[in-house]
Amino acid sequence: MPTPPPKRIFITAAEASGDQHAAELIRSLKTLDPTIQIEGLGGPKMAAAGATLIEETVGKAATGWRGALRAIEASRWMKLLSARYKQAPPDLHICVDSSAINLPFARRAKSFGVPVLYYIAPQLWASREGRMKKVRADVDRLAVIFPFEEEYFRKHGVNATFVGHPLFDELPRDRTIRSAVAFPSVPPAIGIIPGSRRAEVKQNLPHLIEVMTAIVANFPGATFRVPTTAASDALVRQILAQHKFDVTIRQDGFNEFIPTCDLVITKSGTSTVHVAAWRVPMIVVYRINPILWNLAGRWLITTKKIAMVNILAGQIDLVPEFIPWYGSNQPVIDCALDLLRNPEKLRDQREKLDALMKRIDKPGASMNVAKLALDLINKGTT
Repeated sequence: MPTPPPKRIFITAAEASGDQHAAELIRSLKTLDPTIQIEGLGGPKMAAAGATLIEETVGKAATGWRGALRAIEASRWMKLLSARYKQAPPDLHICVDSSAINLPFARRAKSFGVPVLYYIAPQLWASREGRMKKVRADVDRLAVIFPFEEEYFRKHGVNATFVGHPLFDELPRDRTIRSAVAFPSVPPAIGIIPGSRRAEVKQNLPHLIEVMTAIVANFPGATFRVPTTAASDALVRQILAQHKFDVTIRQDGFNEFIPTCDLVITKSGTSTVHVAAWRVPMIVVYRINPILWNLAGRWLITTKKIAMVNILAGQIDLVPEFIPWYGSNQPVIDCALDLLRNPEKLRDQREKLDALMKRIDKPGASMNVAKLALDLINKGTT
């Protein structure tokens, strides 16, 4: 009996976080089936995990991921994908996060008769629920990373499965959560997370510098720790070089820096869950142009809260959030100083974060998605 050909999967990711999550998924797929062949559009971590990239998309997303340039690059990537699918369509297409680029990829894959698994669902419960029709039409299985998302999408007719959060596959296996801190007997250590992309750094970091200045004025000896990504590192160093803070900057230093911090000021997004995974108190911000917010943002976003830890917490506001953040920086300064002047508030937030994260803090998401992927392929070939 002839040996069946190896299974083939095509994965699309367009951001640094998607590249990381896809890499963990690739490792799980190869654990389940070492013969599997994986191609895709993505970044260096996908390649290191064993994918053959037809183009690197993650670095480009970080440097020019907006406006006309984004449309031009997305169009070219779509042509590359279509050419590949005309030649030899894979057994499965997996989209990872980044709905703006991946929903069109899902539609194109379906046009070639390729089943689609979408990993890390578009947050339609927060905005643009009108895209649900596209998800229903073009996605065969949706792997969601927050418990409440499964019920939400299933109510809208989407075959969704909660798989867990990939962050907990990527954190150090020997992770130790700090239960006690040296502050206030020593000056505070403050984490600053302005964003993983250059555009986010340009928006957030200049204003965070004003907050850092106020902290140092009130807490002499305060130190700052700034983890960066490959896309943001050079710009962060360039901006902070103009200021005389006691600051340490390290590319990919998140899991080294954040556990040692007494307080983190972070932009919104996945980073809030990442900080919470270490049970470190935080303030969540996102600088935005007030004109853009009032013209579009306030109408597109339907949730009252934006910081994911607050959404997960339900009725309570577990962490302070300033989103949208525009106008004066003073409210963020006042909030940071209040927390540092009242360490009991930091302890209280740390305890509440611990209670919240225990509900989702467990590895296995990547393997769960890998099993869904092989199940989809096997159903299509039997």
